[in-house]
Amino acid sequence: MNTHFHTLIVGGGLSGLVVAHKLRLRRPGLSFAVLEKSRRTGGVITTHRDKGYLSEIGPHGFLDNCAESRAILAETGLDQEVVSAPLKEFVRYVLLHDRLNLIPQTPGKIIRAPLIPWRAKLRVLAELWQPPLDGEPTVAKWVQHRFGPALLPYVDAVYTGTYAGDFDRLTIDSVMPGVRLLEKQYGSVLRGLFARLRARRKERGSGAALSMPAMTSFADGMTRLPEKLGEKLVEGHDLFLGTTVNHLARTSGGWRLDTDRGPFTAAHLVLATPINTALRLLGSFHDDLPLCQVDCAWLASVVLGFPDSVTLPPGFGYLAPEVEQRFALGALFTSNMFPGRAPAGHRVIEVLVGGRRHPERLELDDDTLAARALADVAAILHLPRRPAYCTVLRPEGGIPQLERHYPRLRRWRDSLLAGNHRLHLCGFGWDGIGINDMVKHACQVAEAIAGGADKDNASPEVKAIYF
Repeated sequence: MNTHFHTLIVGGGLSGLVVAHKLRLRRPGLSFAVLEKSRRTGGVITTHRDKGYLSEIGPHGFLDNCAESRAILAETGLDQEVVSAPLKEFVRYVLLHDRLNLIPQTPGKIIRAPLIPWRAKLRVLAELWQPPLDGEPTVAKWVQHRFGPALLPYVDAVYTGTYAGDFDRLTIDSVMPGVRLLEKQYGSVLRGLFARLRARRKERGSGAALSMPAMTSFADGMTRLPEKLGEKLVEGHDLFLGTTVNHLARTSGGWRLDTDRGPFTAAHLVLATPINTALRLLGSFHDDLPLCQVDCAWLASVVLGFPDSVTLPPGFGYLAPEVEQRFALGALFTSNMFPGRAPAGHRVIEVLVGGRRHPERLELDDDTLAARALADVAAILHLPRRPAYCTVLRPEGGIPQLERHYPRLRRWRDSLLAGNHRLHLCGFGWDGIGINDMVKHACQVAEAIAGGADKDNASPEVKAIYF
């Protein structure tokens, strides 16, 4: 068995598979191997199939507004298998005062919508004159300072839906570094966004219209993405499943990894693992970690099937901010989003429970958790109390929470990589938690290895917010 390679990739989740795929395309003769501790690839991406119902234990999809992700689809032929739900056509809701409030997605409709009083809307415009906050404020503190308290329930819903997080702990410098940079550069987020919009329209032409992305998945579920990316890997040749890395060390020629299969060596090392796994391994040769572990939020998903005589609101689903004191964080109207998610004559929703604020709810047994989740959403959606199908899904991994001290960890990482040109980090939690975040970063890592490019030091991206 060969144990020396040009590049070793630790982690067979999405990030590691993208690095391997890109290296194969860019440098066909380059030797690499993927080391994965479990007996399968794909990481947190897992599609659950049972009795004709299809649901996701991990991510449910990704937006089609990332060039790197679109390239992956084209290179693998997955662009012929996608199913899409355009955000412009599928409405979303926030639960407030025990009723669903539809959230428009275009600026004009948002301004006209009766989501907050006009007085509060004028307070949002006063952001133009609010001075930047010093330090590392939480998302809640920062939003209230810049835009006023009326937006807090909606922002809470955004970060509940994205991180299953607590916006009183998540920090704005961690989760939206690009927006924070705009605030500091222009003295105002709105002023900075207007300047970016003018520049973009000048580049594209004054007649260019703003477009909205679509949520993307596959007919057979999200597992199809890692399946396709990994189909050319051969176990025992360039893929080693059931292989746990216990220790890593620098050598004169690169890196040595001690595993339960014995040592592996390589010139380049890619840690494409979730952030806490990477920190554990980095601690084996580096003794000045600013953080040993990033806190995570955990979710359970209660999958409920009903006859299609049961009516669901149109759209993607809803989120419930903490002020509503609901048992569930929200629900996805899965069979509204993508076809084939339920057997003929049925529809399915997925109810999300737990998160950063309520980990104790995940200690409930499946029957109790399902009963409480069903009672919670049934009162909102007027559902029958006896579903045709019910199961509880519990992911194997948590969602990294980008809270206080995370920017310091990111600066430490950048300094570490600058001093170790053959070490590369990507994966869940380093530069975001979305599919597109991980694909984009993994592509940059592959390009740095295959093309000898410098590691990416671009300014943080200003990301759009979608419910």
